[in-house]
Amino acid sequence: MIGDISGVKKIYLITGYTDMRKSIEGLMWLIKDVYDLDPYANAAFFFCGRRADRIKVLHFDSTGMTLLYHRLDEGRFRWPRTKSEALEPTRQQLRWLFEGLEIEQKCSISKAKRRDF
Repeated sequence: MIGDISGVKKIYLITGYTDMRKSIEGLMWLIKDVYDLDPYANAAFFFCGRRADRIKVLHFDSTGMTLLYHRLDEGRFRWPRTKSEALEPTRQQLRWLFEGLEIEQKCSISKAKRRDF
């Protein structure tokens, strides 16, 4: 099914800024030549532009290359901008990102100082 990335083995977040005018060929070139990854692997590659309100996802399935585009009506993604690299987030980190949170949480409830009431 077009757009179904539930069966991918790896997920990559391309951090930093991506020119969102790039098409499938331009994004494939980035994956191959800049990050030395295989765009035809069973993986999904997530890209985000400067405005951080839209993402593109590139994925190859058995029939061809799929480019998904998602734009937020309100708000922005908390996209990692430290340096341009290909991160492999966990499914939980990806969920946090789409819920508007950072992918690296400072502490969890178990690590936070707790009070006994």
